[in-house]
Amino acid sequence: MLRKTIILLLFLAISACGPGKKRRTYSKTRTVTVEGSTTDTSPEKKSKKEGRTNETADAVISSALSYSGTRYKYGGTTKKGMDCSGLVYVSLKENDIMFPRTSYQMAMEGQKVRVKEVQKGDLLYFQTSKSGKRINHVGLVVDVDGDDIKFIHATTSRGVLVSSLREGYWNSAFVKAMRIL
Repeated sequence: MLRKTIILLLFLAISACGPGKKRRTYSKTRTVTVEGSTTDTSPEKKSKKEGRTNETADAVISSALSYSGTRYKYGGTTKKGMDCSGLVYVSLKENDIMFPRTSYQMAMEGQKVRVKEVQKGDLLYFQTSKSGKRINHVGLVVDVDGDDIKFIHATTSRGVLVSSLREGYWNSAFVKAMRIL
């Protein structure tokens, strides 16, 4: 009975985390032109949103990849052990993006995207339980090469690793993709 109470309290503590504000800092580039100069020395211009999204996505992916090989631990958020939502949560938090802690709560945030439109930094959601009807697994897209989507996640059997959405198991368990960056 005591063990069940502790597990319940742990679950409530983990699921109590809610979304917060995103904190980001950006540096501005200043271009100085010399009178009579004919060459444009200004940096290549990207749309503000495109530049931020790609840089932010790359930073979040880099954080997630630093946990590759970490063993699986339910509720874990450290190099000693990590679960799938812990990996996404910590990778976003390290980049000053606050997000819910559990996969089913994460799945309620962001904008739904089609699989054909998935980009690096998007989140993939899965239903791996045969009996449950709720999302219980999440992965972070690290690379898109045509129709091959690679994502990093934490599995109970192999820990934190990169998998492909083409793999039969993950393809059949896939529920939806969401854009948060």
